[in-house]
Order: sequence, then structure tokens, then C-alpha cells
Amino acid sequence: MTYTGDVTVGGPADVRDLGALTITKVAVGPMENNAYLLRSGGEQLLIDAANEAGTLLGLIGDGGLATVVTTHRHGDHWQALSEVISKTGAESLAHIEDAAEIPLVNRDLREGETITVGDAALEVIHLVGHTPGSIALLYQDPNGTAHLWTGDSLFPGGHGKTVTPADHLSLMDDLESKVFSRLPDDTWFYPGHGKDSTLGNERPHLAEWRERGW
Repeated sequence: MTYTGDVTVGGPADVRDLGALTITKVAVGPMENNAYLLRSGGEQLLIDAANEAGTLLGLIGDGGLATVVTTHRHGDHWQALSEVISKTGAESLAHIEDAAEIPLVNRDLREGETITVGDAALEVIHLVGHTPGSIALLYQDPNGTAHLWTGDSLFPGGHGKTVTPADHLSLMDDLESKVFSRLPDDTWFYPGHGKDSTLGNERPHLAEWRERGW
């Protein structure tokens, strides 16, 4: 089956096999959050234990879970975190600016750090605006394009909600300098809700996003 990234709550997961890394995407909970299970070299990492711990533990299966990374402090992204950690013993990671608002974080992240899952390395990109400690995770596929998990900092059609004009400008500045100016158009990104997209699809609209303000 061809990966589309189009998942619904209660529906099947979608799986993308990159060779060195396998990505499983599922939608969970009343806010229709995306959670992503990454597998490489016999290890597993979960991005956002958002909700429905049973669903997430079913995906994890008997393979064990090394790490959970929470992309930002908003509660809809960590409702299942405590149960997933208690059942798997995984390490819980979040950016230092958001970690105090997330239960059970035992390792603080900072800009530019590397998180490993098996043979794959994920770079932490700090994107300030949706929350003070929002992050994206970047995987540079040695045999293909880049892949970016963006939480609620980047969606098809714009960035996630910001409260003040200063937050909006901060997030736009970070997205343009750390993401769009650095990564090519074929970079595939995976947001915290809804469908995936590529940077090339969104790049023509950056000026519109900056002008409209959120």
C-alpha cells in the first residue's frame, strides 16, 4: 500500500517504510491528534503520546519502546504519556522551555541536539511561538528526502495558533530561517493534526501567512 498520511480516529494506521526507518501514523482522541511511532534497528520511538494509550500500546506491541518525545506542552499532545511510560519504561523527552508543563519528562531537550532511534538520528529544531518550547524533529534520510515532524508549529496552510503578534512573528521567523531556508521542497512534514504535506507545497504561501497574522 502507498503511504498517504490520511488517517482518522478509530481507523487503521498508515505505514511508511523508508528502509532504515519505518514510520507508523495514527490519529487518536477527541482533538484528532496524530501520533507517530518510529522504528529502526530494533528500537522504537513515539512522537506525542497524545491519547488512547491502548491504541498506542497496541502499535508498540512486543518490540518495546525506548523513547517518547512530546513536541510541546499543550495537553492534547500528552494525555496518554503517563500510561505509556508506566507500561513501557520509555524515557520521556521534551524541550526545556515546555518540560515543566508536561508530566514525567526526565530529559530536557535543546536546539540542535540529536535523538537516536536505532540506526536513525533525529535533530531537534526549536520553533518558538505556538509555545515557548515547541520543537520539530528532522530525519535526513541518507537514501532519500528529509522528513520533519512539526507538532503544531507547521500545518498544510500555515502555522499553529499563536496568542500574540510577537508570537506569530517569532514562529514565522523560525520557520523561515530554520526550516524553509534550510530544507528542500521535497521535504515531507508530519504535523500534530491532520494531513501531511511537503515544504514545496507550502513555500509559495509564506508571505501570505506572515501578512495575515495569527
